[in-house]
Amino acid sequence: MDILLFHSALGPRPAVDAAAQRLRAAGHHVRVPDLYGGQTAGTLEEGLAVKDAIGRDELLRRAVLAAAPYADKGLVYAGFSLGASVAQTLALGDAKARGLLLLHGTSEIAPNASVDGLPVQLHVAEPDPYESDDWLTTWYLTMSRIGADAEVHRYRGAGHLYTDPGLPDYDEEAAERTWRTALGFLNSL
Repeated sequence: MDILLFHSALGPRPAVDAAAQRLRAAGHHVRVPDLYGGQTAGTLEEGLAVKDAIGRDELLRRAVLAAAPYADKGLVYAGFSLGASVAQTLALGDAKARGLLLLHGTSEIAPNASVDGLPVQLHVAEPDPYESDDWLTTWYLTMSRIGADAEVHRYRGAGHLYTDPGLPDYDEEAAERTWRTALGFLNSL
């Protein structure tokens, strides 16, 4: 499977490379675009400042350029938090997308979005300060309405970026369950 994996607002941290290596070890071809041009952040506030300085439109432009050479093959889009938002935006606009793997985040869904059975898997903390229960219900119902085959996996007590061992949010048990489930999902595509 060809996977495009987008980093969180913290930038291309070691945990993103480790995730890509895990996916490669399972037989997938993984590309990790650097939407921040080499910048990383030590805190979420710093990361959001980098994101805001670059701007959402420019981040999406960079993501589209990263996907363009491979999109004809049928990509699986994946991402962490902010990167999940980017991955979702690209996948819902790519008729050849083969799947969408969201870790720690979602995004608004365009009113005119439509997919034909796109497999989608979301992994998110419960509760998550950035993904409220009401929002997730709305997101799930909207994904179903536009034709996606979405499933949501919640991890009670985990922090927002619970798969990143370099952060206080890290939850080893939740992270391992996430990766087992995500690899099963990717292998089914």
